Order: sequence, then C-alpha cells, then structure tokens
Amino acid sequence: MTDQGETGEAITILLVEDDAPTCWRLQDALAKAGYDVRTAGTLGEARSALAGSAPRVLLTDLRLPDGHGIELIRQTRRRFPDTEIMVISALGDEESVISAITVGATGYLLKDAFPTDIATTVRDLVAGHSPISASIARFIVRRTQNSAEPPPGPALNTARLTPREIDILWGIAKGFSYAEIASHLGLSRQTVPGHIKNIYRKLEVHTRSEAVFEAVQQGLIKL
Repeated sequence: MTDQGETGEAITILLVEDDAPTCWRLQDALAKAGYDVRTAGTLGEARSALAGSAPRVLLTDLRLPDGHGIELIRQTRRRFPDTEIMVISALGDEESVISAITVGATGYLLKDAFPTDIATTVRDLVAGHSPISASIARFIVRRTQNSAEPPPGPALNTARLTPREIDILWGIAKGFSYAEIASHLGLSRQTVPGHIKNIYRKLEVHTRSEAVFEAVQQGLIKL
C-alpha cells in the first residue's frame, strides 16, 4: 500500500534529523510505505531543500548541529502554510513544546516514545490529526487546567465566521479528521478544506492550533 495525496502522487516528506541511524531507520520505514522522502542533517541543508518545492510534510528534530528546529518550523509555516509539520525530538521540556506548537507544529513526538508505525502516524497527520506523545498531551492538559480562567463575556466573533465555519472549528479543536468532520456535519469531504481556508483567512492564522486558540479567545468555541 502506498500513501498518495489528492492528486494521486506520492506524499512528499522532508525529514530533518542529524543522527544518521535514526534518519536511516525513519527514511526506510517511510519509503517502504510509499512516501517520497528527502532528508537533511542540518538546518542549512533543510533550508536548501525547502528552496525548491514545498513538501507535504516536514518531520524535524529540534536540536540540530547548526541551529534550532524552531526557526525552521517558523520559516516553513510562513512560506508554506499548507505543509504539515511534526516535531520528532528528545526535547520534551515546556519551552520546547510550547515554542514548537506556537510557531506552527501540528504534531510532537518524543524520540523515546516513537510509535511502532511512523508511516501510520504521518498518515494521521496528513488526515488532519495532531499526533502528540502521551506525556506531552498530559502536560498540555495540566497547563490548560492550571491557567487562569478568563472572565465571562459575550461571544465576540470579530472574524464574522458563519455557523457552519464555527461547527468545523469545533471539529478541528476536537482533533477530528476532515472526513470525520464532513460525516458529522453532512458535508462532502472535498468541501471541508475550502471551509478551513476561509476560517484561516478570517482569523488571520496559518495552522489548526492557531485557529483553535483564536476561536477560544473570541468565545466562538469552548474546549
């Protein structure tokens, strides 16, 4: 079985990892699953690889020999808003996790908690899910629960989202895939990405995490 995008072509992946054995293992598993995989071992090599066409997926470590993966994530998100970005790192501290998600990562896996099937994890990422290691997910939940609750107030909806777009935002916040959102709302699977692009434009964001954050801030949805 091969993994293909909507055009029928193999999904392209840029894998940024400086540890050679880890890079070879991941590249081999992804290539066998039918992905088109390019690799880079440094921040400089990754930037050169991104000078051409945008990958569908960026898988990157954070601690690179010539810089930090956070900057790569930020640059990729700005240039290629449709690229899915997932961190694969040994760094699981608060600053690294929050920084990566804030600048555009939609998934975060710790190297000591790799899933047995990385190809399936990437497939989930492309389908609209946000793969996150269990320990990080618990950390994010605790951080949210310990944050001060904002004072009650009316829904702002300054972005003027439609009721349908708010329903789709709720599905995004719950981690549903595009297909699941379409099924739940009685929509065609092909129409969901168009709605999401409109949501991003109205909220002036580029990622699912940013869209959910803005929606919560404006009182459009509650988690």
